[in-house]
Amino acid sequence: MQTTLQISAAAMAATHRQRFYEMFETEGAEDAIVILRGATVGYRYDTDFERPFRQESRFWYLTGVSEPDYSAIFVPKTGEFHLFAPNRETSYAVWNGRIRSQEEIQELYQPDALHLSSSLQSVVDQLAPTRVFTAAKGELDTLGVTLPKGCEVDHRSVIDILTLCRLHKSEGELERLRFANKANCLAHEAVLRAVKPGAWEYQMKGVLEGALLEQGLQFPAYNGIYASGTNSAILHYVVNNEQMKDGELFLIDSGYEFEGYGADLTRTWPVNGVFSDVQREMYRIVLEMQKRTIEATRPGVKMEELHWLACRTLLEGLLDGGYVKGSLDDLMANNIFALFFPHGLGHFLGLDVHDPGGYPKGVDRIDRPGVRFLRIRREMEQGMVFTIEPGLYMIPALLGPAFENPEQSAFLHRDKLEPLLGFGGIRIEDNLVVNDSEAGHENLTSLVKEIDDIEAFMKDAKGS
Repeated sequence: MQTTLQISAAAMAATHRQRFYEMFETEGAEDAIVILRGATVGYRYDTDFERPFRQESRFWYLTGVSEPDYSAIFVPKTGEFHLFAPNRETSYAVWNGRIRSQEEIQELYQPDALHLSSSLQSVVDQLAPTRVFTAAKGELDTLGVTLPKGCEVDHRSVIDILTLCRLHKSEGELERLRFANKANCLAHEAVLRAVKPGAWEYQMKGVLEGALLEQGLQFPAYNGIYASGTNSAILHYVVNNEQMKDGELFLIDSGYEFEGYGADLTRTWPVNGVFSDVQREMYRIVLEMQKRTIEATRPGVKMEELHWLACRTLLEGLLDGGYVKGSLDDLMANNIFALFFPHGLGHFLGLDVHDPGGYPKGVDRIDRPGVRFLRIRREMEQGMVFTIEPGLYMIPALLGPAFENPEQSAFLHRDKLEPLLGFGGIRIEDNLVVNDSEAGHENLTSLVKEIDDIEAFMKDAKGS
């Protein structure tokens, strides 16, 4: 599947630079410059095994450059963008491919001025800054740049400014995020067709990767999870080497990038194609958690409010099923939800799967079980993109001690929960854009998640 983008990488980066410059306070620092270094090719330990190249996100955001060994200077006062291309030698063409001409680089990335990397020091000297912003200590030494005497260096402000810039996605970013979701949904459907008793977790990984490669997506946004049975209760399970069994659940949490922008999708399916009664009961609870929090998503709502809504919905479902006891308020006050839902509801998504900006300066984490892992504590605003991923897990490491804790066990029906310690877990995850529509959001994820739809899809895939 190919797509025609309406907004080029260069045009998108130009929009991002304008946003970046507008956030600078240039009074008293008219000759300030920003120097950023792009990523280089990495190697595995002390070998010549090249890791797949992936551009550093802040540099990619401002330049649109997805090649190694570039650097850049930005001048906030004038809005100038100086790009420095690497001095490629003939050996590069032999081992790595054709060397781009300066004309090609100019056309592709459209800097205001294009230089070779060897000219970096001379351009710095010409600009004669009295203040230089970088994104990391030691970056200037790595680039071999010597600053004028008395020039101040700021290693932090650029990170803070870019974090604020990246909170609200541009139209070019949304275009790429929509395509990434579309492609990843199709790949997850391919996995859903392949899930069956006797298959191996790593085979499902292979199905997903193959389906995404066919669509031109080559880079994972994160280390995916392909977990069956009890493994589905391990939040960051990555071994992926178990054989799936009849009667188990299979949880897949995986997404690939398109031009740097990833999707982060999670679904939980019955291995044999039909939910058992208890699987159906637990799945409905998680689906209701997700539906309610998605419906409540709109500008002005706080992420912790959505999280509390998910927690209360979880406990309501467990109360109805007779798995916990007591009043809903008492269950909440005693953090019983954290025994079953120990992670946060979601996180920002963009050039990084956990995009920055979840905690504004001065805002601390909530020091309560489960909630302390919430990755966002701020009001939702138009243009923010984040995940909604509630879960329900039977984790022996949490429930076992709780059975022996008088304060917690008073709320638990041990006779109903103990047989479920091998149940595993359920998580459902979609990607949302907050907007000013009547709904308050756009759901980028179209992958099936209703019980009847999942079972019908799996039945059809098996031709039965």
